[in-house]
Amino acid sequence: MVNRSDGIAGNSVNSAKPTSLRDEERDLGFGSVVAREKRIRLLNRDGSFSVARTGLGIWTSISPYHALLTMPWGMYLGLASFSYLVVNALFACGYLLCGPGALAGAHDGQVHNEFLRAYFFSVQTLATIGYGHISPSGLPANILVTIESLVGLLGFALVTGLLFARFSRPTASILFSDTAVMAPYRGMTAFEFRIANQRSNQIIELEAKVLYSQMERSEGTDVRRFYELALERRKVTFFPLSWTIVHPINASSPLHGLTDNDLRESDAEFLILLTGIDETFSQTVHARSSYKAHEIVWNARFTNIFNRPSGDGPLTIDISRIHNTEKAR
Repeated sequence: MVNRSDGIAGNSVNSAKPTSLRDEERDLGFGSVVAREKRIRLLNRDGSFSVARTGLGIWTSISPYHALLTMPWGMYLGLASFSYLVVNALFACGYLLCGPGALAGAHDGQVHNEFLRAYFFSVQTLATIGYGHISPSGLPANILVTIESLVGLLGFALVTGLLFARFSRPTASILFSDTAVMAPYRGMTAFEFRIANQRSNQIIELEAKVLYSQMERSEGTDVRRFYELALERRKVTFFPLSWTIVHPINASSPLHGLTDNDLRESDAEFLILLTGIDETFSQTVHARSSYKAHEIVWNARFTNIFNRPSGDGPLTIDISRIHNTEKAR
């Protein structure tokens, strides 16, 4: 049996017939209100949802730990650096408020600005450096040093813990082809898209689920229907190369007989969920994406991305060509 998938050793789907479920069981959690909306993308290409939640209080909806774990690295490092500068500035102001004699030896160095001397003393205290050139004098200054030492211990422990959690959090970095294709396939047509792992780690037991969504007329109103598409291969045991995921459009497919114009008019969207196990962490990872009708190329196929070895070298793939398509013959 010829297999269009480039992964290794998987299980095929036994039936191509869409599941006959009630509408409320098909909505995937979007709800009937969202499902009725036209011309909105349910799932963005980066896997995020286009539905936002409002009405909650700021302290109810905010999750600092989750935000610090999921924000981009540049934003996280920038926030940590900004917080470090602000905390030291606040303690420097506190030392100045303790009076001119709060910091003994403050005039022995080369820094003559009172605020800067207090600021650099705060840096030495917060980071437990303590060069010994400046020392607190009097009860208020020593109390402030005690508080700052505690803040420093807790703060550095928190930042270090978050750094470790960010590095150790398993995530999938799956590259989806920019477009999907409607390609000739075994005497019929198939909906296809291509994926590849952007990292050098291995994902095993990778499973794909593709759902088709379209607007349909029912009892005088437009409602969104969801159908799970049967795949030529829904699962690969190993994922070392690329994988072209194929839905054959046979007589039982919800896409049977549809044209490009039909998909556009029905506001069609293909929702994709990938689930696998990261071999390094032995934990489950996920990836999501979607394709709208205008992101599908008709009567096309994906170009070859394999580079055959000239000698005894390994087979390689050129990931930069994963998006390339050519007109089907």
